[in-house]
Amino acid sequence: MKKHFAALILAVLPGLAFAAGSGYPLDKVDIDFTDKAAMQDGARTFANYCMGCHSAKFQRYERVADDIGIPHELMLENLVFTGAKIGDHMKIGMKPEDAKAWFGAAPPDLTLVARVRGTDWLYTYLRTFYEDPSRPLGANNKVFPNVGMPNVLASLQGRQVIGCKQVQVVEDGKKQYDPLTGAPITHEACDQLTVVPKTGSLTEEEFDEKIHNLVTFLAYSANPVKLESQRIGTYVLLYLAFFFVFAYLLKREYWKDVH
Repeated sequence: MKKHFAALILAVLPGLAFAAGSGYPLDKVDIDFTDKAAMQDGARTFANYCMGCHSAKFQRYERVADDIGIPHELMLENLVFTGAKIGDHMKIGMKPEDAKAWFGAAPPDLTLVARVRGTDWLYTYLRTFYEDPSRPLGANNKVFPNVGMPNVLASLQGRQVIGCKQVQVVEDGKKQYDPLTGAPITHEACDQLTVVPKTGSLTEEEFDEKIHNLVTFLAYSANPVKLESQRIGTYVLLYLAFFFVFAYLLKREYWKDVH
């Protein structure tokens, strides 16, 4: 029993470590597994900006294409850059030893990252890179301090730096407003992420949507059968509800003569 308990603790600890993170507040993101357009855009972003270093080796191109509605020809033409076949796993050409030499550690596979880290963590992490000349690759991250990954999405987001800006006062979780004018009460904070205007190809809203779509794809990748599981679960619950009616009537019939 003690051995089983110790094994359980060891299994839970990594999840607790991931959940703890840096203590930076995470933004909430709503994931819709029925939004194929979002997953298609996320798959395109993943292939173009992430798969240079990160694989998704537990997925196959064919399965992804079929699940999110991309014709095989378009998948091979636009999202496969390694010469892989449609039935191959989503691996990368970079060798682990080269990656370790360049980045200090081999970039992890991202097939299950949404399960390990959580979608809120991913959404916030991908939006909180900022310029840091002290880091080897010139970038740091609010959620994952001293991260060894460069900001590969900088061309979309623009140059994000630490600077001062006016932020609304929040007390006890509630935003504060002037009782006379109704205007937000603000103060200057100088540890805020600020995007340098006109340095990225997307607006702030467009970039947030791009990251939302990427996280949606990663959430699908981590659990591609979720919609099917929900559908089967619905049928199971309906069956149990239907069966309960007959079970109750049968029980009442058996016990009607018992006094």
